[in-house]
This record gives sequence, C-alpha cells and structure tokens, in this order.
Amino acid sequence: MLPTTILIDEAPRCVVRANDTKALTRFLRNAKSYLLADKPAGTITHRAASEAEVAKWRSALELHLAWGGSDEDFFGIPL
Repeated sequence: MLPTTILIDEAPRCVVRANDTKALTRFLRNAKSYLLADKPAGTITHRAASEAEVAKWRSALELHLAWGGSDEDFFGIPL
C-alpha cells in the first residue's frame, strides 16, 4: 500500500504504510487509544497521504534505514 494519512476529526494525526487493507484496519483498531488521546470522542478516518506528508514519511524512512532498520520494519510517523 501507499502511505496513508490517518485523520482525527479531519485533522492529520499520522502517516502509515500498511502492507494491506487488513493490516490498516488492524492498526486503526489497535491504535485507537493512541490516535484519540487528545480527542476521545473524535472520529478516525484515512486518506492517501499528500505530497508533503509523503515527503515527511520518506525522510523518516531514510533515517530508519540509515540506522540499519529494514524497509519492511518501518510503519509510520506521527504528524
């Protein structure tokens, strides 16, 4: 999958790249308390990441790879 922006009440919260839709759904379910920490009654949605969000995600991925991490181990970043 391509990088996806997770939104809380239409405000960007993080950019993630899940392996597939099932993994994205699992992340949204498991990370609900993290995602809604500032707005417990908020609504979680997602959309394709914008160019600026993808640039931030790629920059974080490059840092992860420079540290010795692998592409498959990198999931996402908070915004």
